[in-house]
Amino acid sequence: MQLSFDEAGSFLDDAADGFPPVLFEGLNGGINLLEDTVPDPAFPEGELYILGEYCEDMMGKYINLYFGSFTALAEKEDWDRQTWETELRTTLSHELTHHMESRGGLHGLDDRDTEELAAWKREYGLDR
Repeated sequence: MQLSFDEAGSFLDDAADGFPPVLFEGLNGGINLLEDTVPDPAFPEGELYILGEYCEDMMGKYINLYFGSFTALAEKEDWDRQTWETELRTTLSHELTHHMESRGGLHGLDDRDTEELAAWKREYGLDR
C-alpha cells in the first residue's frame, strides 16, 4: 500500500510529538519531509535508497526525510500501513540520534552506519 505525502507528513508530525522536546533543541531547521527519491549512487539502481539524513550546514541543523525513497521501498517490499509507520518513526529516531550525538561531539551512530554500508557493499560485491 502507498501512503500519500500528506498522510506521511501527518504521521511524522504525530510521531515527532511523541519524542521528548529536548531532542529537538538546536534543530533550528526542523524536520522536513521532501518529495525526493534518493537512490544510493554506490548501489545498483533500485537496490538501496537514502530515507533520511541529518544535515548540519550553513542553513543550520535539520533533518530531511525523503518521501519518494520511502515510496520506492514500500512498492518494492509491499508495505502495509504499520510498516510505513514503523519505517517513518525508525528513520526519524535514527536522524534525531545523529542530531543528539552531534550536539555531544559523539559519532557512534556514524561509525555504525559506515560499518553497515560497508557490509552491504560486500554483499553486493561493491567493496573492490
